[in-house]
Amino acid sequence: MRSIVRHIFRARSPFGIPRLKSLYSFLAGLGILVGLLWAGCFPARAESPVKSGRVAEIAAWLPEQPRGFGVPATNRAPWEALKTDPKWAAVIQDAAELGQKPCPDLPDALYLDYSKTGNRTRCQKVLSQRDGRMATLALAECLEAKGRFVSPLAETVRAICAERTWMLPAHDRGLESFNGRTMDMDLRATLIGWELASIHYLLQEQLPPDIRALIEKEVRRRILFPFREIVEGRQRGAFWLKATHNWNSVCLAGVTCAALALEPKAADRAWFVAAAEHYIKNFLSGFTPDGYCSEGMGYWNYGFGRFLMLGEGVRQATGGKLDFLADPAAKAPALYALHSEIINGIYPTIADCHPGDAPDRQFLKLISERFDLDVPRVKTVSFANPGKSVGPVTMFAFLQNPLPRIPGAQEPSALPLRTWFSDGGVLICRPGTGTPPFAAVLKGGHNAEHHNHNDVGSFSVISGRTMLVCDPGAEVYTARTFSAKRYDSKVLSSFGHAVPRIGGQLQRTGAAAKAVVLQTDFSEQRDLLTLDLQSAYDLPKLRKLNRSFQFERGATPRLAVIDTVECAEAQSFETALITWGEWKQVSDRELLISDGKDALKVEIDTGGREFKVASEILDEDVSTPKKPVRLAITLNAPVQSAKITLTLRPAH
Repeated sequence: MRSIVRHIFRARSPFGIPRLKSLYSFLAGLGILVGLLWAGCFPARAESPVKSGRVAEIAAWLPEQPRGFGVPATNRAPWEALKTDPKWAAVIQDAAELGQKPCPDLPDALYLDYSKTGNRTRCQKVLSQRDGRMATLALAECLEAKGRFVSPLAETVRAICAERTWMLPAHDRGLESFNGRTMDMDLRATLIGWELASIHYLLQEQLPPDIRALIEKEVRRRILFPFREIVEGRQRGAFWLKATHNWNSVCLAGVTCAALALEPKAADRAWFVAAAEHYIKNFLSGFTPDGYCSEGMGYWNYGFGRFLMLGEGVRQATGGKLDFLADPAAKAPALYALHSEIINGIYPTIADCHPGDAPDRQFLKLISERFDLDVPRVKTVSFANPGKSVGPVTMFAFLQNPLPRIPGAQEPSALPLRTWFSDGGVLICRPGTGTPPFAAVLKGGHNAEHHNHNDVGSFSVISGRTMLVCDPGAEVYTARTFSAKRYDSKVLSSFGHAVPRIGGQLQRTGAAAKAVVLQTDFSEQRDLLTLDLQSAYDLPKLRKLNRSFQFERGATPRLAVIDTVECAEAQSFETALITWGEWKQVSDRELLISDGKDALKVEIDTGGREFKVASEILDEDVSTPKKPVRLAITLNAPVQSAKITLTLRPAH
């Protein structure tokens, strides 16, 4: 650039008059400079992935008028039928109590609390109260249709539409949206757009005209218009469009369902559907080909649940012409929830799970009906359950049966002996028929997974109805959780997982820190899995670290965990168990871990090397009633090579 400018101003005669040849050069250089400046100020817009031909095709499938889930409150018969159910009648009582109270206040200082302290809970609690209040009042008015909830609902809508941003504080770290410099959207913002559009659709005759106009204005201003600007390249991109985790499906569901319920022109609604059709493929690509969800069960409920809602909204709007769940790429992720139960309704707590998380029964029922599966435990589940979100609640409450079937996903009604997510690197070992309820979850994978913990090679063990050796699950989210200091947490780093520590080193982060599967051997009596864990440790002197799992079924089940380590120079070695239970050392080489009626005996074989056992509470803010405890089994002296075996068996 500088050389061009110098050339322009040097192309003159000594008297300041351009020579003919120099004048040509001057004008040519000036043209280049203007072109470069123009390109810098107005960069070429990327071609929109939404094609006009596809939009026209989808528009032909859509109804003439916008349509959300359910039916408007003026269509009384379906709403009166719901009201006969006591749990729906309770919504009216809840709304009556809320109507006597003002909408929770949201001062700027509360929103700014996160940016100053890193605390997410205080502001999010108030936002959740406001959102839940709006949903309860709206559903109650649809049920009762007497007008007594319209005024407090209108008050709540005005309050939410007056918020400086609909984003959660944790997602607006630079306060760009709060200060009005951008119009970004996140998980909550897109849901609020969908909620308001749903209320507009359901209560179109009952809402005051100014409230209807306010909803139309704010949903378009905050959600629909900026989304279209982003997709068409006129506004900076939203990362979640290309994300392969829950943000993608959650935000696309909110935006698309809002457009379907609010936009009057079929062509405009079709544009949003076409955009969702394009970008939702990123979400599905975030599952491994075998359907493994590295985010964990809670985020499967959240992310894949919203995928189901998005797909159902599009399927209903297009009269079944476009069905996202029928995409072959959706089948394995849909079946993840059926494949991942360990035993007795217990599921893995890997990654940012909350212990006790289980698949949403309504999602399981929807999946089982769409794929024509025999899932006995969900046959009696009702779709019509009230909740704190208008859009999802009305989607389920007004599902039209029978749902269209997607062929080709036959599943056994009983849990098999094992589930091997070969692509995800996770093996679930279950007991055989008539044998003691003893099971294990063995994890390979890598340390750059969604909602990652540094946990390559970790394991959990269930005896009876209790997870006695556990993955501790998520910590309570703060600013640290999603920052460069994430693994300062003792429950997110490998310190909080049942994996070795070598030479004082914990596991490193990143996709290169991965378990390499060396061997698998599965039979009715035994499951064998051997992993190479060396890459998980940034330790140049480490020459080998293999971990073998041997799971034995039968009358006397057991799990043997065998670590084989070799180093160029002697290094300290320590392995660990994580538990929420009580523990004691019952002999020189035996531990007992118990929780209520369930217990495990742990035999320690170090090949004759002396060791010590010490416990430490993982003193982090977690959601479980008890904080997890780390049991460290540490060799007394450094080793150049060693073999350590932990054998776990059920105990009385």
